[in-house]
Amino acid sequence: MKRNLLCFGFLMVLVIASGGRALAQSARTTPSFYIVLNSLTKTCSVVDKTPKTDTPNITVASDAIYKTRAEAETAMTTLPSCKQ
Repeated sequence: MKRNLLCFGFLMVLVIASGGRALAQSARTTPSFYIVLNSLTKTCSVVDKTPKTDTPNITVASDAIYKTRAEAETAMTTLPSCKQ
């Protein structure tokens, strides 16, 4: 019983020392943009969410992660898979 209280107290000290961030997920602070290719329509688009890889018709056209939408749209014009 004494050992459990000691462990619990140590855990509480760690949580308080970390400011409560140890139990929360870290938030994404910078926006990220991705270029995806729809294989049915053969068109590329810029999305602001991480593309899901389990969708059969949507593939990631570029492995790069862009900081701005304009940067992603400029890069989309240079990709060979998006020029069709």
